[in-house]
Amino acid sequence: MATLTPASLNASKKKKLSFAEGQRLAKRKSYEKQALRKKIKLQELTVFTQQLAAMLEAGLPLVTSLEALEDQTENPVFQVIIRNVRTDVSAGKSFSDSCAVYPRAFPNLFVSMVEAGEASGGLAEILDKTSVYFEETVKGAMTYPIAVIGLSVGLVNILLIFVIPVFAEMFADFGAELPKPTQILIDLSEFLKSYIVFLIIGFAAFVWAFKRVVSTPKGRRIKDQTMLKLPVIGELTRKVCLSRFCRTYAILMRAGVPILRTLEIVRKASDNTYIESACKEVSKHISQGGQVSEVLAIDPYFPPMVKHMTRAGEQTGNVDGMMVKVADFYDSEVDTLVAALTSLMEPLLICFLGIVVGGIVMAMFLPIFQLSSVVG
Repeated sequence: MATLTPASLNASKKKKLSFAEGQRLAKRKSYEKQALRKKIKLQELTVFTQQLAAMLEAGLPLVTSLEALEDQTENPVFQVIIRNVRTDVSAGKSFSDSCAVYPRAFPNLFVSMVEAGEASGGLAEILDKTSVYFEETVKGAMTYPIAVIGLSVGLVNILLIFVIPVFAEMFADFGAELPKPTQILIDLSEFLKSYIVFLIIGFAAFVWAFKRVVSTPKGRRIKDQTMLKLPVIGELTRKVCLSRFCRTYAILMRAGVPILRTLEIVRKASDNTYIESACKEVSKHISQGGQVSEVLAIDPYFPPMVKHMTRAGEQTGNVDGMMVKVADFYDSEVDTLVAALTSLMEPLLICFLGIVVGGIVMAMFLPIFQLSSVVG
């Protein structure tokens, strides 16, 4: 039997440490590669912006604030991004230029706001306004009904794939023809069990193809046209887009960003082909000495309120203030509409879930109710 000497123990420890260090280095390299291409969630960016604004307002230097945020960030890829940004800032590079290296983490709006904050000397204040804007964007008013629908679909699938086969085996021993609803349910369960993998792959392929199509200019235009024509949802989407357009425009103008640059950022941040086209037209018109309201006045996508408020803002020299009021109005309209839809959907979803689940239960217990006739 071999004896373990202190030298062999040290060699073993060194080997383990070397292996662990190698793993850490491999992970770090992987995170470094992901840093340029991985998109950071808006929720994470919102928290980062809020905390950075608070630290700067408290008087902490930018490098120290970034170091603290790097330590407390749980996302390893975002941690690498913050570390690289901190290193660049320490080397004398501006914060906006350092962030611009990572467009998937820091969107155009964030970089432009930081740039404006650096130029004006009010970085903390502008970051605070940006975090409020991000927070408003993150809010998912339709989260509840979507979650309920998802849970309903998941529950029905669990019943069909895992519960129904148990009853099917029990009914197979009866040796008689089952009631039609029960047989249909069992057939559906067997179909799902046999083809669930193909259905998931097919659904994933459909989602992938849909995303590819709507990423093209023509596909995006068709998507926006279709959404606009949908009852209720179309008007809701339009108000959300208008609110985002007005609020982004107002924030950038207040931050001192030049108007042509503002329109470029608003266009990219809108995610709506109608607003993108309008921003391009407004940019051309302003370059020729015109005004924003003159283009919006002939664009059918913008309702009269936006047109009149923009014109009033230009006449009084308070366009950004008017834009904020319009954004607040549409946010209020959206909240009211979503609250009404949610209130309406709750009983409808409960009824739907009750009918579906109740129907499944009744279909499965129907043979038991008719046990004498089925067995006989």
